[in-house]
Amino acid sequence: MNATLVAKNLSAGHGDRTLFSGLDLVVAPGEVIGLVGANGAGKSTLLRLLAGAGAAASGPGLPAAAAAEGESTHAGPSGAASRGTAGHDGTLRLSPPTATIGYLPQEPDRRPGESVGAFLARRTGVAEAQAALDAATEALVEGAKGADDAYATALERWLALGGADLDDRAEEVVAELGLTVGLDRPMTSLSGGQAARAGLASLLLSRYDVFLLDEPTNDLDLDGLDRLERFVTGLRAGTVLVSHDREFLTRTVDKVLELDLAQQQVTLYGGGYAAYLEERARARRHAREAYEEYADTRAALEARARTQRNWMEKGVRNARRKSTDNDKIGRKFRAEATEKQAAKARQTERLIERLETVEEPRKEWELRMEIAAAPRSGAVVATLRGAEARRGTFAFGPVDLQIDWADRVAVTGANGSGKSTLLAALLGRLPLDAGTASLGPGVVVGEVDQARALFLGTETLLDAFGAAVPELVPADVRTLLAKFGLKAGHVLRPAATLSPGERTRAALALLQARGVNLLVLDEPTNHLDLPAIEQLESALASYTGTLLVVTHDRRMLDAVHTTRRIEVEAGRIIEH
Repeated sequence: MNATLVAKNLSAGHGDRTLFSGLDLVVAPGEVIGLVGANGAGKSTLLRLLAGAGAAASGPGLPAAAAAEGESTHAGPSGAASRGTAGHDGTLRLSPPTATIGYLPQEPDRRPGESVGAFLARRTGVAEAQAALDAATEALVEGAKGADDAYATALERWLALGGADLDDRAEEVVAELGLTVGLDRPMTSLSGGQAARAGLASLLLSRYDVFLLDEPTNDLDLDGLDRLERFVTGLRAGTVLVSHDREFLTRTVDKVLELDLAQQQVTLYGGGYAAYLEERARARRHAREAYEEYADTRAALEARARTQRNWMEKGVRNARRKSTDNDKIGRKFRAEATEKQAAKARQTERLIERLETVEEPRKEWELRMEIAAAPRSGAVVATLRGAEARRGTFAFGPVDLQIDWADRVAVTGANGSGKSTLLAALLGRLPLDAGTASLGPGVVVGEVDQARALFLGTETLLDAFGAAVPELVPADVRTLLAKFGLKAGHVLRPAATLSPGERTRAALALLQARGVNLLVLDEPTNHLDLPAIEQLESALASYTGTLLVVTHDRRMLDAVHTTRRIEVEAGRIIEH
């Protein structure tokens, strides 16, 4: 059905910190709105509010389980909500109120014991609708009051979400995506690439009336990105999405909603992502010019007022000094001149008071990163000779590959093709069933892995980071992390509680903390905000060591200079 989601005067914050306020938004059928802003600006918080997971959407029909579930499919609120304990204000209305909202978070949880088929049913909302239909059927059999209407409503919802043919469609979609595992396979047994395909399949199978998508492009290969783009642009449902993939935003969104944390502003831009960039740059330039004009005008008026007061005070002193003078005409002239200066000073002060104040645009926090370089390694950095390995049913190799000093290698390939396996083999982390792997003399590896695994433990960020660079004292660790936007509120938290973007920034900070001459980046732009991605690209431009980068970010592939391109396909490599 065609559904419209309307948000009025939404606000959210954490403790005393306001993320956004006074936010109004209308999500109309067929409209794709891109949600952008720095990490921590409240993008995921806003999606959860729109999904009904927060106090601002606490109206009827919104299950409390939505927040814990991480995804929700429900009818929207029909009325206003009061302020909640999480610091949320505002109202939401969904028309019609029986429409369904699908919220798909950036880190779908893979639950122990849950099969691929059950995962797809949960993510598409069919599992919840099936449970409601079963309960309504039981009530109907028992002859409960109102059971007829409840059953009709539950059946209509189950059908609308695609429950009748989900199994058949699921088999077809996973086959198209190359996910060759059976639907009864446990989700926890899938590789990262396979899990990404399952997540994409859950989206392609969904039939919501409003879609809320948090980083749907993460971990997708180029084919997956193409399928996702076609899906999003072909939707008749309204969509709000968060993505840091600049090419994806350019190709899909009709409007851009910017959460500007530094300025405490929420701005909706029309005309797509490219138009947003132009209009934002123009607006920021005009804001700076308006402030500078105001500041110059005020400074000039204040300088004039000071001069006039000085002249007035000088006239008063002269008048007092010559008060015994019998020259009445002179005394009168001096008094009149002093009064004129006082009048001019008062007039200038009134001009200052009437001057419309223009606030100085606050500077946004910027990640300014460098990649510390270790002394040069030998001429040969890493080699694989006849390397073979098996991981379950996946066969890697045989592979022969040599990476030389100052090579800048882009590694591409479909999800599950073996890109991360190739990196693990090159770095000596993967036990080989045949062949050899070796690192050259003097190689110092710096790595940002796909899972950001160093910062997934229960120890604090300060301890986890400090263990990786024991030569740094805690004060220096805190200072460095602060430069990457990880401040007092982050460093003493368990590392695993950090957001994906915060873990990525911690991994990048580690590159700056210790010198490296072999830099290995596996999907480094996942979860980074747009300014941080541009800073990373700038840092890579000045990095002089050896680089291995796995990425599906099409803008990064164009922006970062590489000397070689290796494609991985079914565990084998092809060099272009």
